[in-house]
Amino acid sequence: MENTNEQNREMTAQESLSLITETLNNSRKDIARKSGKYYLFWGTLLTFFSLLIYILWKITGQEAWNNLWFAMPVVGFILERVLRKNRSSERVKNDVSRITRGIWSTFGIFACSVAAFSLIYTLVSNNIFALISVANGLTAEIILLFGLAESITGVALKNWGIKIAGFVTGIGGLAIHYSTCTSEEQLLIFTFAGLVLAATGILIKIQYK
Repeated sequence: MENTNEQNREMTAQESLSLITETLNNSRKDIARKSGKYYLFWGTLLTFFSLLIYILWKITGQEAWNNLWFAMPVVGFILERVLRKNRSSERVKNDVSRITRGIWSTFGIFACSVAAFSLIYTLVSNNIFALISVANGLTAEIILLFGLAESITGVALKNWGIKIAGFVTGIGGLAIHYSTCTSEEQLLIFTFAGLVLAATGILIKIQYK
């Protein structure tokens, strides 16, 4: 009788573990499936803004057009909120979703901190060569952080497509960085990242169709 009770408890524990594992896997799949539209949305927005700033900078020769970057998150969040109101489905909220939001929030904090540090350094420095070095290095640092955040998101969601896309963005972005010459051409790195992000969204939609 005692052995039977132990076997029942063991089976219950195994069943509970299996249920938890299945729930987590289903959560990952659901989040990955619903993230497709966000990858597509932000990838398209990033591509648009990077090309717009690049063209304006190229035509006018004024790097002040980079200030338009501050408009991108504002436009993005407004459009995202409007589009979300027109959809019946809401974002999935669980431990996995909180992890993915934490990953991208951390990326945002690091990216803004690096940009702020670079801006402060350029304001207090009088060395033109140091200014050029900081400006060029900033693009490489941000794109590498971007690719890292995307790859880690793929690990959290157990999605190879997102992991590979993050690797392509980070390493591919560095390759473009070292092959470009002018300052405005550095913006094409973000165009590349936006295209990869949008393509990832399309692949996710196909994968979970």
